[in-house]
Amino acid sequence: MQLVHSVLEDSTQGVSGEISKETQRIDSLLNEIFNASHGESKIDQTSLHGLLKHISSLCLQSHEAIAAAYLGPLHSYSHLATLKYFGQGTALRPVSSIRAVFESVARGDLPYGVVPIENSTDGRVVDTLGMFLHCEAKICGEVLLPIHHNLLSSTPRAEITEVHSKPQALSQCRDWLSKHLPSASLVEINSTAAAAKLAAEKHGIAAVASIEAGREYDLNVVDANIEDNPNNVTRFAVLGTHQPEPTGHDKTSILFQLHHRPGTLAEAMSIFQSHSLNLTWIESFPTPDSVNEYIFFIELAGHQQDAPVTAALKDLGQTAQHLTILGSYPKAQSS
Repeated sequence: MQLVHSVLEDSTQGVSGEISKETQRIDSLLNEIFNASHGESKIDQTSLHGLLKHISSLCLQSHEAIAAAYLGPLHSYSHLATLKYFGQGTALRPVSSIRAVFESVARGDLPYGVVPIENSTDGRVVDTLGMFLHCEAKICGEVLLPIHHNLLSSTPRAEITEVHSKPQALSQCRDWLSKHLPSASLVEINSTAAAAKLAAEKHGIAAVASIEAGREYDLNVVDANIEDNPNNVTRFAVLGTHQPEPTGHDKTSILFQLHHRPGTLAEAMSIFQSHSLNLTWIESFPTPDSVNEYIFFIELAGHQQDAPVTAALKDLGQTAQHLTILGSYPKAQSS
């Protein structure tokens, strides 16, 4: 408990509001606790991490207004990801769209926002990547959230005629639903939590949603963990105005557009190779105002203050028609 008291005292002195630094400090403390316990702790690491995150967020909130926007409503997966990153002591504001999250941060209404950026089953989140073209937002962190879908309803399975959820959630359970509820209609709506609310109000309707949404609306878990991929994970980007300092375990996100001529893409890729940089994610999508031209979204290992990354970005800037550095931030832990 001495270590827990230490973080309480430390978190209430000289708070800067830089959440990523607080995350690193909690992770370091977590390692110390488990090393000191010699495996005798009766609380699992995920639960303990959540407890310490909650303590930290309460301390931060007592010193300054830390707030974040997320794609609502309550108990959506975006809500759960925001809680995981910031803790329950943070003021969280649900908004109606990914665009609204970006705009809340860009206007200065809130210092942070959380948006889904990639799913291990469905790939990129197009709405999020598209907003980086239209809104001056920076990435200052990321969080990984394991996604476990549940079939929730107040109706027995044999009487379910419709299954409601977000398109992405239905897509991630398509095989299970086809096998177990072949006669039910799949209805797309804008939120898993909204689907749960509807399932609580109308007979014959089930929702694909989180277990937390089921508890909120007093629904039965007809079937749990119905996602087709048991390792289903969504990665969320944390938007903010500050840029974290290097930690040694960072990644950098960039957007760039190349001149439309032969060999430019190969030339750009060779820049990263020449500086021995590992590209962890590459996406391309059409430019909104041109035909047959593309914007490239790339994530690479390293911080923009690291010498190899600095040099590569300088070289790329001389080659690209347009380059935007979206941010450098600590790589999220998989736990």
